Parts: sequence; structure tokens; C-alpha cells
Amino acid sequence: MKYNNPVIKGFYPDPSACKVEDTYYLVCSSFQYFPGVPIFESKDLINWTQIGHCLTRKNQIQLDTVDSSGGVFAPTLRYNNGRFYMTTTNDTLRQNFYVWTDNIYGEWSDPINVDQGGIDPDLYFEDGKTYFMSNGTDDYGVNGIVQCEIEIETGQKLSPSRSIWQGSGGRYLESPHLYKINGQYYLLAAEGGTEYGHMVTYARGNSPTGPFKAYPHNPVLTNRNLGGYELQGVGHGDLVQDHEGEWWLLHLGFRQTGQYLTYHHLGREVFLTPITFGEDGWFTAGHEGTTLISFETDRIADTVIQQEKRVFTFENTDWNLDWCYLRHPVTENYRLEADKIKLKGTAVTLDIPATPTFIGIRQKDFNAIISCEVSLTNGEAGITLYMDENHHYDLALRKHPEGYEIIERLNIGDIKSIEKTKNIGQCNHASLVVKSSPTHYHFYIQVDGTEILFGAAQTKYLSSEIAGGFTGVLIGLYATGEDQDYNAIFTNFSCLYS
Repeated sequence: MKYNNPVIKGFYPDPSACKVEDTYYLVCSSFQYFPGVPIFESKDLINWTQIGHCLTRKNQIQLDTVDSSGGVFAPTLRYNNGRFYMTTTNDTLRQNFYVWTDNIYGEWSDPINVDQGGIDPDLYFEDGKTYFMSNGTDDYGVNGIVQCEIEIETGQKLSPSRSIWQGSGGRYLESPHLYKINGQYYLLAAEGGTEYGHMVTYARGNSPTGPFKAYPHNPVLTNRNLGGYELQGVGHGDLVQDHEGEWWLLHLGFRQTGQYLTYHHLGREVFLTPITFGEDGWFTAGHEGTTLISFETDRIADTVIQQEKRVFTFENTDWNLDWCYLRHPVTENYRLEADKIKLKGTAVTLDIPATPTFIGIRQKDFNAIISCEVSLTNGEAGITLYMDENHHYDLALRKHPEGYEIIERLNIGDIKSIEKTKNIGQCNHASLVVKSSPTHYHFYIQVDGTEILFGAAQTKYLSSEIAGGFTGVLIGLYATGEDQDYNAIFTNFSCLYS
């Protein structure tokens, strides 16, 4: 059959996966957004359904003072003796920790901290021992992939942290994962930075503690030399074995906005690439070491159909799964109903790294039509295309002393500009539409059933290349103001991808 990449679209970076019986489970980074660490499941590796989050309580993760692209960094998901473990980093606090659950559809434990630095932590279980790995500096001052043995019940270190591999020479060695395959130990990593030079590398050895010998042809997977190709930034992956014994790599990558337009704003997404082991025990990946937008494979039955959801509404999404908040929400400011949202604005705006009244859903593709209706009593409310507090575009309804107006606001770095306003008198209701293409957002208002073009802005100013950071654009609904009651009501939300 033929499947298309990415297999999970939108801002779901740093995937880690494991297989339990006939089901695959996968987690991703969430940074400053809450709930933290989304969880997906699949039966076939190409169709993924979100089933929850690992971090759903405020005491599990401190986000209140987290900068954009801070907070929850790359997680690892593992299963041992009937229990799931997710280990990650609160990068703002520089603290590695893990949580566990015996029911992946339920709540996870409180955090268990590990006294080892670095980021991208990993857990490996063997013969009653638990090995903890991250990148960084070991107890002897040596950089690289760092490993110690821990007591899994408490997180206490049972051995010094020791650097076990220094990579293949690329910058930003990260994302360590350890596996035992056919009697040998394989240490997977990422190098080059999560940008256009990203790559997957690996080494192998005869012991979980090394020494490790690098694959002679590293990197095993990278798209760094594919100029003029939509899929770039390939790296940071996790190996998983399928039902038939074949191996795959689930990894991140991103789609740039055009063949030679080196910008990406949808975030880093989840891609699936086949792995092939040779007789010498080394494995290769993808098509001549690269990842493709689509693969033809006989590893997945032709009866499997890759599904893709194209329309997202209030009615067909789940508030607890598809939507998220900036940092820890003030829950009394949200009333979430089956077909509408009521929001209570505060003095906190989208322009500061704090907790505004905001609920968002990830933008999953370039071409989209986003629409909703908003009613307002005071303050401001509307749609935001949000990368971070310094990079977002807003189409909103605002109260002013003489009535109401519709505004188009562009925030690009230090330039914060209301580009256009339209006075609508005493009418406190507006129909807002955003049409997205790879390179532009176009803003419309509906008046008497007719769409009127209100403004436009380039997507590249919301890209990681301009804004920096590690996230992607969220389609947000927000409100500001200081009413005692809910000052904004959103209805008829739709995001249609073409």
C-alpha cells in the first residue's frame, strides 16, 4: 500500500512510541501548552487517534512562568511489567522527571525527579535494572549521551552519571534511545539541531552501558541535502517493531511552505519511515537515507486505508483532547459547551508570556478555511493565528466608546500594528473568516451574507525561521476585558482543510 507523510499533522514534535500487544502508543512534546504531552494510539502505524495527555494536573508540571517554547521538552514513552512510563524535561526548571500509569486511558502519577541534567531523557529496562539517559554533561565533566542506573520506584540514582557516546560529530547531540535487537544494543540519537541540518544517527555495542561503535555511514536518516524538497528538518526519532517483526522509525520533520521557500509555520510533525536491517546487523532507513512524502510498502496490508479528518468543528472535536490552553488556564474563565464557547476575558493579552483567556487547536495543513461567529459585550474577542506572544495575527471584534469595530492586528517581533478597523455601529456580533494558503493568511468579514476581504499577511512571519522557538501555529479563540461575566461567545466554528 501507499501511505503519506506526515502521519500526524501539525505541531506534534519529538515523537516517542512503544508497542503493547497489538497497539502502538505515541507521545509528543507540548512546551508551554496545557494539558501536557498528548498521547496517541494506532493499530497500523499510519492512522493515529489521540486518547489523552500525560500531564493533566497543575501539580504535575509548572508552567505559570514558562516562556514560549519552554516547559515540556521531548518525552519518551516506555512500557515495563504492565506499567507505562513517560519521562521528560521541564526545560525552564532544568528538571528531568517521569510519571507512570497502569491505565494509559486514565490519570498519570505525580512526577518522580531524577538528579541528572540535560534534556530528552530516556528509560531502558533490563533484568530488573532501569537505565536513565539524557544528553548533557556527566558527573566527571564529559559531554555526550549520559547514562546512570536508577531505582524506578523513587528515581534515586544507583550509579554515577557517565557519558557513553559522543555522537558522530554533529552539533546538539540529543534524543537518546536505547534498544536491544538481536542480541546487540543500539543507541539512537539526533544531531545537527532541529532545523534544516537535523539528522538521525546511531551506534551499537554489546552492553547497555557501552562501549558503542558508530554506524560507519552516519547519518542513517536526513533530508539536509534535499534542496527544493518540501519535507525538511528530519530527525529526533524512536524505533518501533511492528506485528510482523519489521522495524520502523517514527520521527519529526517539517514541511516548508514552498519548493524553495525555506520557512515552516505548522510546527514539527510526526513522520513514519521504514527501517531495514542488513546481514551485518547495521540498519538503513527510508529511501537512500532520506524520508519521503509518500512510501510504497508491502509491510502494511492493502486493506489498510489511511484516514484523514478534514473538518474540525466544536461538535466533532473533544475539548479535552483536540484543544489546549496557554500555560495553566483559569478554568472559571471558560464555559465549554457542545456547540459554543463562552469566554471571560482578563487584562492579560496575547502579547505577554502569561496566561490569557485562550483556547486553541493546532493548524494541521497549509490550505484551510477557518470561520466562526463571535458576540461581544465588552473588551475584545476573535480568532488568533498564534505562534508566540510576539508573533500572532488577530481578526477580532472590539468594543469602543461609540459602539463596536472589527480589527486586523499583526504582531511581528517588536512591530505590533492594527492594520485595519471597520466600525459596525452598535452591532455586537461578527462573522469572521480566515483563508490560509502556504504563503498567506487572508482575513474576511461577512456582511449580509457576503464575504469582504479585510486584509492579508504572509505566513513566513509566523514561521520558526522568523519567530524562533520550537512550536507551531495554533488557531486560537481568545478574549480580553475585565467584565465580571463572560464577555464573549463563539459559535459556528469550523476549520476546513482542502
